[in-house]
Amino acid sequence: MATVATAATTAATTAATAATARGTPESTQALTEDDVYCRCLSKTLCHAATPVTVGFYAPCGHRLYALLDKVTAFMRQEMTRREDTARRRGHQPPRSPHGWGLLQALWLLAFYRPVVTESHLRRKNIRFIFVRFSACGCDKLWAGLVTTLCDSVRHHFGALPLGVYRVMGTRPRFADGFSQREWVLKRGACLKLWGVIAVLVVGVTILLVALLLPHLKEHQVLKVVGGAITSVSSSSLILGAFSVLKHVLISQKHKIEQLTNSDKFAGQLGFMSKVRREVEALLDFLAFMEIFERRRFRVVLEITSLDTCYPEKVAGVLNAMNTLLSRANTPFIFILAVDPSVIVPCLEQSSCMKVWGMADSGYLYLSRTVTLPFSIPEMGARSRLSCLEAAVQTREDLMYRIITGNVEQRRRAKCGGAAAAGPDHRELDAAAVLYIHDAFRCLHDAADPLAAYVPTSAAHVRRIVNTIPITIRLLLHRAGGPGAVSPRAAAAWVVMADGWPCRLSWVLQCLEDAWQRQPAPDFAGRSLWSVFQETAAELSALRQPLRNVLGLDGDPELFRGFLARDFPFTAGDARVLLGVTVNLDHSIRRKMGLLRGIDGLKKSGGAVSRGVQCPHPE
Repeated sequence: MATVATAATTAATTAATAATARGTPESTQALTEDDVYCRCLSKTLCHAATPVTVGFYAPCGHRLYALLDKVTAFMRQEMTRREDTARRRGHQPPRSPHGWGLLQALWLLAFYRPVVTESHLRRKNIRFIFVRFSACGCDKLWAGLVTTLCDSVRHHFGALPLGVYRVMGTRPRFADGFSQREWVLKRGACLKLWGVIAVLVVGVTILLVALLLPHLKEHQVLKVVGGAITSVSSSSLILGAFSVLKHVLISQKHKIEQLTNSDKFAGQLGFMSKVRREVEALLDFLAFMEIFERRRFRVVLEITSLDTCYPEKVAGVLNAMNTLLSRANTPFIFILAVDPSVIVPCLEQSSCMKVWGMADSGYLYLSRTVTLPFSIPEMGARSRLSCLEAAVQTREDLMYRIITGNVEQRRRAKCGGAAAAGPDHRELDAAAVLYIHDAFRCLHDAADPLAAYVPTSAAHVRRIVNTIPITIRLLLHRAGGPGAVSPRAAAAWVVMADGWPCRLSWVLQCLEDAWQRQPAPDFAGRSLWSVFQETAAELSALRQPLRNVLGLDGDPELFRGFLARDFPFTAGDARVLLGVTVNLDHSIRRKMGLLRGIDGLKKSGGAVSRGVQCPHPE
């Protein structure tokens, strides 16, 4: 197998020469390593099937917030680009539930049932609703997560459409066959409304006749009948209007907070089922608004500051994500911005772990919760310079940058969404689509040895499918263009990182220690399997402090066959792929590095342990 390192170096040199010849835009040159990581993640989230839970792993809190802001900005750019593309292709323009669109939305809510058609499912334009939930200062975290979600959706669409939907709206249904009708008249509702209005007209007519005609004024029977008919029919309309007004004034957030403060909360008597009904009503409303606005919705919940909470609260938020908000086909994207080295001990101290049947394995529970692990590596050179520049700037400089940034965004919007992406990005995106399809084809090919290593667990398969696009996009960005990596090699590396995270982390840590001690030019040709064999005894000696991490690994014999026979990755390949390995928790390697350092101090009294050095190739 040709090494990835050689191909990446050659492609990077060629791409750099070509970029110099054609004049690479300043926007492309200004991208830092963190920008590239966040852009690739945002691209993948725009195509990923929902619901998806992103484990956004970063050790530094301040940098974590900055990266979240970058992901949000890139997702907004992609949202604008897609809508501009759909407009240029002559698709139906999106609608808004504000202004005149509000009257149209209310009319459809009252008298029409939405239908999910094939054309709606093929729509590419997308709208993200960003909800950032901070766990600081919240007593009941999981209830606060649900109330924040409901309040954000209510604020985005308005209280009136949501209130009318709670009273008169109907859940969308799927079309029969290939019909393209998105709205079907609710005949039952129309008949009831017209019936009530007809009865009201009859009652008012009888009452007016009894009151105005001189020879009928003395007939009390007509007055009583007319008054009764008018009262009954008008009361139905008044009750309907009162119900709408009640849902407009009393939000779902207020209702859930009342349930939380009630006496039943302590015993959970029917509480979860009531909250679940509120969430399901919200999901149905989002499905209705998707069809009305002619775009797809994605609700992005960014959960931060979770690593500052008590263990029980941390477990409660993860439990809420798994039980309340993860119904099939829900439009939720959870971004769990945490430091795994802090969250895992919290989970292991929680009493819920025993109930869930996972004893004290916090890594295992986090692995089952997260469907797209995204570990941010150490800060690159350009990112470090950008962070330093921002640190030394004054308040006036920062405000000037915001103003100039807004001007630049308006200029790009006038030029078109596609032009804002830049020519280099368009080329890389087109190449990435082909590479991703080739990588998935290797997973489906029964004749390819890689297919035998695909796990049987649905959660693991979904993580692999979500991670491969990010890995390939990152490799192409780092190399500068197509031809930088074999799609099959990238897919195999992702499968190995998902199937044996502990063993792969150990090999990478040993390589990193060896490179730091005495970097050798010829060391790149060493196979990873030989490195693992030479250091397996040390890993076995540390199996007690690493027992939870070792429990994440699959069959050791399959790992041997993977590296020794089918995919003989080398140290040079690992050096290229380490920077794009997002589905491997880097806190595991940091823990292993600390244990190796402590073990070395015990053995040699502070000197670097000589027994674990990877020997040079002969």
